[in-house]
Amino acid sequence: MLKKETKIKMNTLKVTGDLAEVEKIRTFLRENLQALNLSDKAYYLIELSLLEICINIARYAYPEDKGEISLKIWQQQEKLFFEIRDWGIPFNPRKSRKPDIEEIIRKGKKGGLGIFISRNLMDGFDYKRENKQNVLTMYKRIKIDGAGT
Repeated sequence: MLKKETKIKMNTLKVTGDLAEVEKIRTFLRENLQALNLSDKAYYLIELSLLEICINIARYAYPEDKGEISLKIWQQQEKLFFEIRDWGIPFNPRKSRKPDIEEIIRKGKKGGLGIFISRNLMDGFDYKRENKQNVLTMYKRIKIDGAGT
């Protein structure tokens, strides 16, 4: 249950766009979301969505060097917001095509579902290019007077 007075302030994590940083992102999420007493399912959906995006950034945004990823978390009423920024190659995930899941399975492809998964697991998903940065903002609705969504 989430108590009415429980609220998280805005917190930011900056990591190198490297797959080795995934554990730091997990720790940051756990430390910032544990006070909200989310259900295991809600926590997992949020973690999976954010990790999929951060892994994509680490793999594709910085082809030559390992740039930076900035992750912000904050709460407004019954919504948890997550902003992910990178300074890599411009990429609008909202314009990515819906993957052909049957083809991915048939051909045994690895990957190709991260953005699709994140868009479908979160309640809001928005992108903008700002000051040479990719800025993705997602949110998940949570219940304040009941169990976390």
